[in-house]
Amino acid sequence: MKARFRGYLPVVVDVETAGFNANTDALLEIAASILTMDDDGWLSVEQTVHFHVEPFEGANLEQAALDFNGIRPFCALRGAVDEKKALTEIFKVIRKSLKSHGCHRAVMVAHNAAFDHGFVHAAIERSSIKRSPFHPFATFDTAALSGLALGQTVLAKACKAAKIDFDNQQAHSAAYDTERTAELFCYIVNRWKSLGGWPIAESN
Repeated sequence: MKARFRGYLPVVVDVETAGFNANTDALLEIAASILTMDDDGWLSVEQTVHFHVEPFEGANLEQAALDFNGIRPFCALRGAVDEKKALTEIFKVIRKSLKSHGCHRAVMVAHNAAFDHGFVHAAIERSSIKRSPFHPFATFDTAALSGLALGQTVLAKACKAAKIDFDNQQAHSAAYDTERTAELFCYIVNRWKSLGGWPIAESN
């Protein structure tokens, strides 16, 4: 892993939110899939960590967004935790993986990554977390990678092209979408390897 991504560890993230503005709209769910690589260089999903998140104080809740993702923010059955608790627990798992793979920083992998990256970093600032394992701006965007590798940019269609099962009834759950995105990222990286694109052949 360290050699494949120049010392960086890809961590797949998906968030569910109550709108599109990371600074004003609530973060409601977050999930992270931790990846691993075997001795032959094949990438796979190791585990997924998921939290329902309580809206931060004063957060905006757009009804259209809640209708779309089906989340009831104040339902006690969600078992939601505050943003700091969710991020702290996820970061513990990421740091353990960083250490085991000898990597020095995590890079967020997400589908339309700017969206998830923005919400995570806004939550980090609100939570006054001083040390984030994530690179402050670099990401791997599976929408862009899928467009290149599969000719599709929509997550469900890209998964279908890669022959990854995708259930639209379970979509827009952070845990489900993260795991499908993680499988998709692994497929693209492994496909590139199988086609001879990695390791890069040394020229004479």
